[in-house]
Amino acid sequence: MPDDQAIGKVVDDELRKHFLGKSVLVRGIASSEHPDKTIDKLIDIIAQTGTDRYDPNRPGDRYENVDGKHIDLFAFPVIIKPNTKVFNQVVWGFYHSSIAVHGYPMRIDVVSVYDASQMQQVLHRYEGRGDIKDDGFTFRDAAAKSAALLGIIKIS
Repeated sequence: MPDDQAIGKVVDDELRKHFLGKSVLVRGIASSEHPDKTIDKLIDIIAQTGTDRYDPNRPGDRYENVDGKHIDLFAFPVIIKPNTKVFNQVVWGFYHSSIAVHGYPMRIDVVSVYDASQMQQVLHRYEGRGDIKDDGFTFRDAAAKSAALLGIIKIS
């Protein structure tokens, strides 16, 4: 089990260093979900296209929802403040939630950071669950996805 607090602190420090005062979306990405791409190639794709969802025909984890709403990506919305702690939640989810959904944990290799003002939140529900999820987002301007991307962090 990863030390989500220690890993979270390292990434949160970088988020504060570069995005202090900004309202952002923080998205973790496991390169293992892109087996035909190296981490560096995946980063190049994200930098060019604005997203790791580069193939619209490739099914994604949890994109299906009860109402059939379009979701471009899942992320954690946060305003980066001097005491912000967000990335530990991302690490926790990639470990525990991945085990629950897939039967195995996933390692985060890449973090993409988006300008929250260029994204639209999509409230959604999953089959068999009564809770409403608020972690889905679409790009406000689908033709300018890379403009919403503020930064990419490679996790070694």
